[in-house]
Order: sequence, then C-alpha cells, then structure tokens
Amino acid sequence: MAQVKVYGRREVWGGRQRELSDLLQECLVSAWGVPADKRFHRFLLLDGDDFVCPQRGERYLIVEIVCFTGRSDDAKRALIRALYDKWPHDPEDLELTIVEMPKVNWGIRGVPADELTLSYKVEV
Repeated sequence: MAQVKVYGRREVWGGRQRELSDLLQECLVSAWGVPADKRFHRFLLLDGDDFVCPQRGERYLIVEIVCFTGRSDDAKRALIRALYDKWPHDPEDLELTIVEMPKVNWGIRGVPADELTLSYKVEV
C-alpha cells in the first residue's frame, strides 16, 4: 500500500493532477512493483498565501508517500531516483518524503492490514 499526498500551488498545478498522478504512479510501479491499478493519490493544492516556501520557485511541489514498512533502502532510493529522472522541471522544484508505518497501523476493508493477503510484494 502506498498513499500519495501532493502539495503545491493551485495556480500552477490546478488542472494538472492527472499528469502528476501518471508520473508518480509510473515510478511507483517501476521502482516498487505497486500494481498499476492501485492508485491512491490526493492533491492538496493551496493558494500562494497558504503554501509559504520563499526559497523555492512557483512550481515547488512536496510529495509525501505513506506506505507499509518493508521496502529496502535500495527500493526507496530507486523510487526517489525514478521520480527525479522523470521530473520534467528543475529538481529544486520537487521534494519527496517517504513515511513508513507497520501494516498493523492501517485499517483496510474492515481489518488491520497485517491480516490482509496482498496481490503484490511489499518487501522489495
């Protein structure tokens, strides 16, 4: 499981959610083997006054990926590299954070996630 939150300026990224979602999902699929149809992306687009980051440009984007623990450091590095390799803008405009938590901390389909049988591997 990987849930993605994307924070950016509404006036820059509004209407481009699908473009960003496709880029993020492509990287998650290639680096972590996340099934292509397992897409959980949320866009939190803010007005300029609500997204204060004076050292960054207008296109500055924060991507936060919340996921089950279990991915290796190499897999996390692969995801980070994949995103920056495919990022069509200045690398200074993208910041990524991976937040891991045990499956038991997730409730999915009525049960703790550690009791689910997944259709994909988390330990990559």
